[in-house]
Amino acid sequence: MGDEIREEAAPTISPESPRALQEGAGHAAGPLAWLRQASPEQRRALVAACLGWMLDSMDIMLYAMVLAHLMRDLQMSPSQAGLLGSLTLLASAVGGILFGLLADRIGRTKALMASILIYSIFTAACGLAQSIAQLAVFRVLLGLGMGGEWATGAALVSETWPAEHRGKALGVVQSSWAVGYALAAAITALILPRYGWRAVFFFGVLPALVTFWIRRAVEEPALWKSAQRERALAKASAPRLVELFRRGFLRHTLTTTLMNTSSMFAWWGLFTWIPAYLALPPDKGGAGLSIVQTSTWVILMQVGMWLGYVTFGFVSDWAGRRPTYLVYFLVAAALVPIYGGTRHPLLLLLLGPAVAFFGTGYFSGFGAITAELFPTRIRATAQGFTYNIGRGVSALAPFAVGHYAHTHGLGVAFSLTTVAFLIAAAFALALPETKGKALE
Repeated sequence: MGDEIREEAAPTISPESPRALQEGAGHAAGPLAWLRQASPEQRRALVAACLGWMLDSMDIMLYAMVLAHLMRDLQMSPSQAGLLGSLTLLASAVGGILFGLLADRIGRTKALMASILIYSIFTAACGLAQSIAQLAVFRVLLGLGMGGEWATGAALVSETWPAEHRGKALGVVQSSWAVGYALAAAITALILPRYGWRAVFFFGVLPALVTFWIRRAVEEPALWKSAQRERALAKASAPRLVELFRRGFLRHTLTTTLMNTSSMFAWWGLFTWIPAYLALPPDKGGAGLSIVQTSTWVILMQVGMWLGYVTFGFVSDWAGRRPTYLVYFLVAAALVPIYGGTRHPLLLLLLGPAVAFFGTGYFSGFGAITAELFPTRIRATAQGFTYNIGRGVSALAPFAVGHYAHTHGLGVAFSLTTVAFLIAAAFALALPETKGKALE
């Protein structure tokens, strides 16, 4: 496969075929017809990936929601708190690469279940930590599972849904991150004032129950099964990471990795610290909101985040992947300095959903564009590498923002994320357009 992107050929379809009838009904029934007309297999794959990503978000964001209290009880400085967030992201980079290779070898659903079990168990273990060192160990182990979930879920949905709806389906999956973030905020508001931050982490073990349903109900994609049969007949070797750097893939690997790295540096640098920014007193560079106010403001931001994820999928299926990326990155870069420059509760309430809309919605494009740039035999490996190397390098973001905030305050420190959004936009310009491409 070279740098050129082939458009999906339109197959000959009988007017009476199930697919023709389905597409005709879809066009007649409105914008949600693609979802209503999906097969049971497609729906189960979508639900499995959504649940995995939603609960991944819930578990990882519980740390951000209780961060101010962890800093007080464990006597952590802002730099140490940021370093713990960075360690989790570094571990997720390793986990994403390992689970991507694993998913290409043993299957999408098996790797998905393993990743969910790992991050669930070690989120609960965080509630048992008696020191910063113990907490760091649990966060690193949690990160391994966290990194693996995205690559396996994205591959599962990409290979189950057709090209014309791939962006929308992956947008729905990505939108579940906002639901998980809001769920983390709600759990914190209910549990933290009564039982403390340890009890908040104990709730993180609940996602493990989802694996029982996935094992029983979700099948491996037919595309992956076919690729496995072909590999077995040809007696080909198992997928290897080095394939991503061979002629025909190298440019795609570098461009997507660098774009993901820049945009995720912006996201983790901004959204790891927003709850603390809202909760810390003004003399420490924060807005001084109460626990309930902070949780409420964060939950409302998730409305904008959810809409951003879903909208990106629809717009990118219509206008293309590259122009949609550019709009989201550039608007986010413009909004962050305004948000970081105010302490007024009402302005923070109004600006928050817009920042979340543009500052997170672009994540919906990662799964689609990498699925369309890399073939089935190395798809999960490519998705795990390009996404999670970005996560790993962006591990510097929480630490960098925390360190800069130590002397300048969080509002000013958020300017680092503005620069990262602008760099991501530059790399998005180098992407080929892949809208409508058939998977190989």
